[in-house]
Amino acid sequence: MTLLNHHAEGSASAPPLLLGPSLGTSYALWDAVAPELSISHRVVRWDLPGHGGSAAGLIEAGATVADLAGLVLALADSLGIERFAYAGVSLGGAVGLHLAVRRPERLSSLAVICSSAHFNGSRPWEERAALVRREGLAGLAENADARWFAGDFTVPRLVRDHRDADPEAYAACCDALAAFDLRDRLAEIAVPTLLVAGREDPATPPAHLREIADAVPRATLVELPGASHLAPAQCPEAVLTALRAHLGPGAPRGMSVRREVLGDAHVDRAQARQTPFTARFQDFISRYAWGEIWTDPTLSRRERSMITLTALVAHGHHDELAMHVRAARRGGLTPQEIGAVLLQTAVYCGVPAANSAFATAQRVLAEEDGTS
Repeated sequence: MTLLNHHAEGSASAPPLLLGPSLGTSYALWDAVAPELSISHRVVRWDLPGHGGSAAGLIEAGATVADLAGLVLALADSLGIERFAYAGVSLGGAVGLHLAVRRPERLSSLAVICSSAHFNGSRPWEERAALVRREGLAGLAENADARWFAGDFTVPRLVRDHRDADPEAYAACCDALAAFDLRDRLAEIAVPTLLVAGREDPATPPAHLREIADAVPRATLVELPGASHLAPAQCPEAVLTALRAHLGPGAPRGMSVRREVLGDAHVDRAQARQTPFTARFQDFISRYAWGEIWTDPTLSRRERSMITLTALVAHGHHDELAMHVRAARRGGLTPQEIGAVLLQTAVYCGVPAANSAFATAQRVLAEEDGTS
């Protein structure tokens, strides 16, 4: 059997993750995201029939999303992948929704990006399919940037893939979108589900993702400012952060521990200040510092607070010291115990460092007493 063209990266022993593309693109849509995900997952990206390197003959006129899902399962079977996490954009997201409803035993989690449980009825897609069968893809490709990206952003490789796709296969994918509507089945989805919406997306606006989030039990919705329809290409860092939090146990658990130690108010302020530039660092802190180090049961929270206070004194990080004095009090250390830690630092970190630390801690403890 001819399989979908695909690209695999990451350790073969890592948890598998399949990534689906949007109509008109190839697996290059994931170029800025997949290599990072392959650090922790066995990532398999695939091309739609007639797109990228996939044979056009894998799909025919009148095709359905179920047909595409069958091709994805055949690919997974050929690679020895029984159960996998799945993330898809637009038509690729529709494939994921179909799998979550019809073949839930194959999915460990689902991420639906800039997609929908329906695509505004059959007529627009029937008209597009007829246009492509009659005139080819050159005209549509000329307007791809406006449909796919916000502002002046573009990815020439993806526009070229759009222009080079097989018209009959592209039209058959339009047929699949025309017939797709899973709104009455969304409540059946039981796998952990992430919805990612681009706020500037004209094809599948955020309301489409909110509709899914409202219907799927315990689904998570993330809206990305500045992102249009191909969010993994235009806003890869933001998509990567959302997927890492969704796919890995470290980030959600780390965020919980971070809130327990530092308090909701501090974490909420840090989250509110987050920008696309700092998003990756915030993800790193949640996953590594809080999701792996602070959750290690070898040391107690109290012991970790004492070590952290000492390290911050040694390096003169007084703003961080103030934050962790508050955290130490929240974790059960008494003012006397905090003072004993700082006295110890006078011996091993130096009297000037300890002097500054005592001043910082005294101010924080006075503030804490004043609000208790």
